[in-house]
Amino acid sequence: MKRNIIWLLVIFLLVMPNNAEAKVEEYKVVSELPEENIILYAKKKNGLFQDFRIHFKGETYFRPFWMNVTNPTYAPELFYEDIDKDGKKELIITLTKGSGSGVRVEEVYVYRYSNGLIDILVDNPLAIIYKNVKTKLTSEKAEIIVGDKVSIVDTKSIEPSHLFEDISFGSIIDYEVINKNLMVRVSGQITPAMFVGDFIIVYEYCNKMYQAKTIDFIPYFSIDTNPFYGPVKH
Repeated sequence: MKRNIIWLLVIFLLVMPNNAEAKVEEYKVVSELPEENIILYAKKKNGLFQDFRIHFKGETYFRPFWMNVTNPTYAPELFYEDIDKDGKKELIITLTKGSGSGVRVEEVYVYRYSNGLIDILVDNPLAIIYKNVKTKLTSEKAEIIVGDKVSIVDTKSIEPSHLFEDISFGSIIDYEVINKNLMVRVSGQITPAMFVGDFIIVYEYCNKMYQAKTIDFIPYFSIDTNPFYGPVKH
């Protein structure tokens, strides 16, 4: 009997490390900054990347509830830049929760390092828009007011029955780090298949969180002035 127990213990010790190794192998690299020794891992489950791990300069952080679509076009992005102008770099991670025709919904996480990665709150871009932007949509025009700036987009060529009651937001939320600034592009939608332009929010670090520094509306007929199109400088 004792001999059987000993053999069971030996088998248990031999098998367990192999199982643990197999579990680790389920993770795959989904984004990395090799020059900074920063790697983002995730498992592919039910058509999504889930159960993330951040390897940050030799330290590991677990984010089991994060999700990202598996389409390579919308892979998670890593940035390591000084976006709060304090002389120290922050880690910025963007994840795409939803994608498709006319849909790109991202979320962003910002960390500073102080004896470990510390999560910094980023103000919700939709809340920023609803607080600071006024809109009106009719069969003749879309009117967008940001501060004292009024933008008008002609809608006469659009079938009135296709128009929404007002400009809608939320189907495109796209974060980027441009010229060491955290920015987000939120598109304004006027029909199920048509957008009127983009709201560009530039964040700044204020009162221990990232808040809107500037908000600008760029109509789609002025796409050449939109920093999210063309070469992006991080």
